[in-house]
Amino acid sequence: MKAFVRETGRVAIIDRPDVDTDQIIPKQFLKRVSRQGFGEALFYDWRFDENGDPRPGFELNRSEFANARVLLAGRNFGCGSSREHATWALQDYGIDVVIAPSFGDIFRSNASKVGLVIISLPDAEVKRLMESVNLDTGSDVTVDLEKRVILTPDGREVPFAFDEATRHKLMNGLDDIGLTLQHEDEIAAFEARHAVT
Repeated sequence: MKAFVRETGRVAIIDRPDVDTDQIIPKQFLKRVSRQGFGEALFYDWRFDENGDPRPGFELNRSEFANARVLLAGRNFGCGSSREHATWALQDYGIDVVIAPSFGDIFRSNASKVGLVIISLPDAEVKRLMESVNLDTGSDVTVDLEKRVILTPDGREVPFAFDEATRHKLMNGLDDIGLTLQHEDEIAAFEARHAVT
């Protein structure tokens, strides 16, 4: 898992509530056995028409949101089914951070396991962040997980709360296996003490 400490990147906005995992990655794209390749199907039914052509009105098809690394979203983002492919699709597309007022519980758990940073902020603060984005030319934001602050396009520094155990995993690039391997010597010692003779 890639470590995340601080990143500055283009921000995109999908100001819709209750975006569920079926919308993030439709079921017909769940046939892959690796995590790669899901980005091209991210929000497929919203991004493309029935002929596979980009819908000009969809947010991620706008040029000012091209190559976004940070997504500002509406409340209850990632609700619905438990498909972990939703987090894979966001990452494969290039999104490293999602900021919203709230998230689906299973989505939040899946995100922490793959290195996708998700930040909950009050609804009014998310709206203010959205309003600070230049919709003509686009804007960048900086997310600093070490300091737990967001540097906004309008020059503000917005603090955020973050679970300390998840923060440690993300900043050190540790998935669940990597976290376990931090205790490899202790595990080996335990196994040696309990070896069958």
